[in-house]
Amino acid sequence: TMANCGLVTIQKEPVPLKSIEVDLEVRDHVATVVSTLNYKNQEDKPLEAVFVFPLPGDAAVCHFSAQIGQTHIVAEVKEKQQAREEYDDALSSGQQAFLLEESEQSPDIFSLSVGSLPPGESASIRLEYVTELAVQADDGLRFCLPAVLNPRYQPRGPRVQVSSVPASLVPYSLSFSVQVSSPRPICKVESSCSLEPLQYLNSDQTQATLKLAAGHKFDRDVEVLIYYKDAHQPTAVVEAGQASAQPGSLMGDPVVMVSLYPEFPQSVMSSLASSGEFVFLMDRSGSMCWLSVKYKHFHVSWMLISLPMGCYFNIYSFGSSFEHIFPKSVEYNEKTMEEAVKKVEVMDSNLGGTEILHPLQHIYSQPCIPKQPRQLFVFTDGEVGNTKEVIDHVKKNAGSHRCFSFGIGEGASSALINGIAKAGGGHAQFITGTDRMQPKVMQSLKFALQPSVEEISVAWDLPKGVSATILSPPITTMFQGQRSLIYAQLTGESPAASEGSVTVKYSLAGHPSQNQLNFGLKPAEDTGLTVHRLAARTVIRSLELEQAPYGDPRYGEAQKKAAELSVQSGVSSSFTAFIAVNKDNGKSVQGPLVRRNVPTPFYGSDILSVSVNQVNEEVYATILALIWLHGFKMDAKEEWELLAGKAASWIQAQNGKNEAAEVVVKDSQPFSDD
Repeated sequence: TMANCGLVTIQKEPVPLKSIEVDLEVRDHVATVVSTLNYKNQEDKPLEAVFVFPLPGDAAVCHFSAQIGQTHIVAEVKEKQQAREEYDDALSSGQQAFLLEESEQSPDIFSLSVGSLPPGESASIRLEYVTELAVQADDGLRFCLPAVLNPRYQPRGPRVQVSSVPASLVPYSLSFSVQVSSPRPICKVESSCSLEPLQYLNSDQTQATLKLAAGHKFDRDVEVLIYYKDAHQPTAVVEAGQASAQPGSLMGDPVVMVSLYPEFPQSVMSSLASSGEFVFLMDRSGSMCWLSVKYKHFHVSWMLISLPMGCYFNIYSFGSSFEHIFPKSVEYNEKTMEEAVKKVEVMDSNLGGTEILHPLQHIYSQPCIPKQPRQLFVFTDGEVGNTKEVIDHVKKNAGSHRCFSFGIGEGASSALINGIAKAGGGHAQFITGTDRMQPKVMQSLKFALQPSVEEISVAWDLPKGVSATILSPPITTMFQGQRSLIYAQLTGESPAASEGSVTVKYSLAGHPSQNQLNFGLKPAEDTGLTVHRLAARTVIRSLELEQAPYGDPRYGEAQKKAAELSVQSGVSSSFTAFIAVNKDNGKSVQGPLVRRNVPTPFYGSDILSVSVNQVNEEVYATILALIWLHGFKMDAKEEWELLAGKAASWIQAQNGKNEAAEVVVKDSQPFSDD
């Protein structure tokens, strides 16, 4: 029934969320997102709503305010414990209060406690965050507003449970607008949803706006892809400091953001793509048991099927102890691949605690196979007590392998996942229950098939009296299809029309290469503080990883610096929270607080119907699969292109064995649950 969907109360009254407005402002590779959420408590009891906001992993919340009836409240960033105490004090004395903080388990999830909303009262909450936009395989920059609502409901408890309902029953509306500006012309903007036409704001097409077409039912993620001309050319955006901030501070000085997105020569890219030793290390600890077996191991099976013929591989799994499928890495062929897939599919989370160091030591003790570069893939929920020791061990062995890490689930430790990928010259991915995991898994596999980029250095050439302080961690890896952003603080006065330059040098498969970029030092007009806030977020994240162990004389130093920068920049951190209290209203709220679920829509899979003539079944099944992928799944090409390449080669090898056939494919249509 409808009540089971959490759509209405027992008295069949509507749920409190009424509408969402989202404004996306994109500057080159980064964006500011402003969400306004409008609620109304239509019950006769006060309501305490707790929502969870899934944010991109490197997002930084930078503004939080609320309008309750006639009262406007703007939140401040405070040290987390202090903010929680103020929130509790306000509620216990009957005041209206809001608290926004990073989840204890994961920095890319925010929980929003709306506090007590009196009967009949409306509340409008404005949340602003900044984020770096991910680069897709086709060079598009991707922004996604999840269809699990912009907030999803979080019951008090360790895991997020989301209820799904047909789109026609979703009781809230969505409006969505986009503004884009870049040093390069904007070629096009695409979306999974209907958009109004792109409107260019200037003749060189470097600024544009667009909106979601009216009547959007929020029956799918709102995904926006932005394409620039000359995507692989480096760019620089200089942003003016905040007038009210101290000159010489991060927020007071101009900050430059350099986007690097190198394109490597095809001759080099194809040279090493068919070799390698691929070692998979899978977490089977008890803490992973909340994930279904099917969900947990599907991505590893998919990677196995997509490996190049003639490479070597092995699979380790660990908990309190560890196991491996083969005594040592074996050559990849149909027989060994099938044996491995069968064993992976029956693995369970039954190996106790998360002890990752011992299997790592065993893997590193195995001799490397000549001309087969070692690539390590680690899948874990990241619940370990010896994070620093594990990272150090990966770093010690970085010369003999690259490490690609996957944080599985919403509680994955970003310190461990990012730390081992950075130490092992690889790439980190975070896979939560709501993500399409395959594109991320396949992107990492493609990175692993690329040759190593070595000897990376960044040099600045600036006018006399101006200096650059790099705020980003040093670049240790570069992959084709991976964008790197460098943030730097520019200190000192520069002449009016002066220019600076930045040069990035690197060596690829023994060939030296460099990219030089000249840029004007004068900041653009009215640019906001997106770049500054993301630069502050970068520094805060680095400080969070530098936490000295308890008992060390420097214990707490990094935490203190991160909290101070968080308060100065107004950017969230794991040590701070946003707190807003309405001190005007001293009245106590009568009656018990009630929690309400919020519904989320879903949509069905695609329907495909095919009619075929009599033909060699294996060959034809493969041809059909390829036709279907190219006809209906081009938006997911990064997931299947390695596998499709293998399939096409196999079909060519069957030359002369297949007959002609006619294929009729009906349009795929979304369907509702009825």
